[in-house]
Amino acid sequence: MDHDAVLKELGFGKYQVKILLFIFFPVLFAAANTVAYIFIARAPPYRCFVDQCEEFGSATYDQDWLQHAVPGSISNGKFVPDPCYKYNFNDTGLNGNNTCVGNLFGQQIIKCDSWIFDDNEVTMINDWPSEMTCTENEWKLALIGTSNFAGVMVGSAVFGFIADSYGRRTSFISSIVFMSLTGIGQAVSNSYTMLMIFTLLNAAGSIGIYYSVFVLIIEMLDKGKREMSSVLLNYFWAIGGVLAGIIVYFDSHWRHLTLWIAAPPIIFFVDYWFIPESICWLFSIKSYAKAYKIVQRAAKDNKKELPASIVSQFENHSKAPDAPEVQESKNSEKSSMLSYIELLKSKKLLIRILVLCFIWSNNTLVFYGLSLYSVSLSGNIYFNFIFGCLIEIPGTTIAWIAMNKIGRRNPLVVSLIICGIGSIFGAFVDAEIVWLQVLSFLISKMAISTAFTITCVYTAEMMPTNTRSGCVGAFSTISRLSSLLAPFVPLLKNYYSFLPLLVFGSFPLAAGCLSLLLPETIGCNLPDTLSEAENIGNN
Repeated sequence: MDHDAVLKELGFGKYQVKILLFIFFPVLFAAANTVAYIFIARAPPYRCFVDQCEEFGSATYDQDWLQHAVPGSISNGKFVPDPCYKYNFNDTGLNGNNTCVGNLFGQQIIKCDSWIFDDNEVTMINDWPSEMTCTENEWKLALIGTSNFAGVMVGSAVFGFIADSYGRRTSFISSIVFMSLTGIGQAVSNSYTMLMIFTLLNAAGSIGIYYSVFVLIIEMLDKGKREMSSVLLNYFWAIGGVLAGIIVYFDSHWRHLTLWIAAPPIIFFVDYWFIPESICWLFSIKSYAKAYKIVQRAAKDNKKELPASIVSQFENHSKAPDAPEVQESKNSEKSSMLSYIELLKSKKLLIRILVLCFIWSNNTLVFYGLSLYSVSLSGNIYFNFIFGCLIEIPGTTIAWIAMNKIGRRNPLVVSLIICGIGSIFGAFVDAEIVWLQVLSFLISKMAISTAFTITCVYTAEMMPTNTRSGCVGAFSTISRLSSLLAPFVPLLKNYYSFLPLLVFGSFPLAAGCLSLLLPETIGCNLPDTLSEAENIGNN
């Protein structure tokens, strides 16, 4: 059966709106969970504890005598103490005014073993200071980010496979519950290792929600609305990032943040009784009777009358009863594995797959790398992060307009090149010119958001139905191999300040050039078979 013809007859109405409302709200929390590691593993301002001048229990970060007691630098007219070194103390002790003054300290620099933190921010470093502080331990903070991306890689593969083998709805609900439980596990972690494990698992559930929803909505709407579905999804994803920024702005304790964004969404497991399975997936496993019931319900909600030709096709296919659930799943699983093998045997599709792998890797590395970089910009780190998330909305909107008016390939090429140029330009902007630095960052983040939105739709439109969800998940999985390095790229600033943005600029330029090898898919039906996928864009 032609599911595109069925979707076109159903149109867009009450039925689709109702389902979108049910599935989009969990996306807000999935996005918040995915980016929370930026604040969980961030290094807050801290300095050495000067035992001769203060008591540990009552000491505060800012003190008038700090310039005498610890080395540091002046930034924007304010003294910034070195986090791990202090000056040696003379034997004379405090003066009569009970104040630490310059002549009480020598010029010898010594390493400290206890620290005082800025009370305005509480991250994982506060809980395990001896393991996390100073330059030699920065890799441990970056490794939390890497664990997050490793979880995304695992979740993309696992929940993508579940979606293809057991249904889009099953994948969606299971990822919600999994994300909530593992997020709570993060909040109660009592060791660095435990936190790293739960960070990985939580990210797996979070990305499972995103891709389950993406495939659900792209298969629920006819081809004229596919761009809209991806755009709406990315709006909610961007707002979810803003949600994390707002929560941490008002409550900067990392354990509280994880509870706020992980515990509430578990209530969305009730969506299982309110959202139907994808009729495209049901068609692919030949479960026509179930698909027909869903189509009838959708037609009733949208006040549509199905043409006799479609009704007769359903009736003919539905005469044979659906296979039992267990056998149905096993058959679907076996069929999916064979389809993936056939996909890789096609030379034309293999070239496209390799190009898409690089584009996905680039998008993920740069998108999340720039998100990490946002809290390194001058000014309020929370506002910078929130603006970095909000700029994704115009980026996604540009993608929507471009996909409708121009197509997929050319807008993808242009957005990647703009991102590359913007990042490289920003790498050489003087840090004192804050507005220009921020502007180049926002342009780059907006452009990579445009590219990410187009790539998701573009990829789905090039893959056959019975491998579509798995392929989207596989591309995401492979892309995470490069994104595992994203948390470490900002550490390059310890060698040369321009290196992080130079890296984030070079990859998009290469990806933009490779995008020219892909076919245009605007106006094409979703391919059902391998042959249709090979010939897409040739008409």
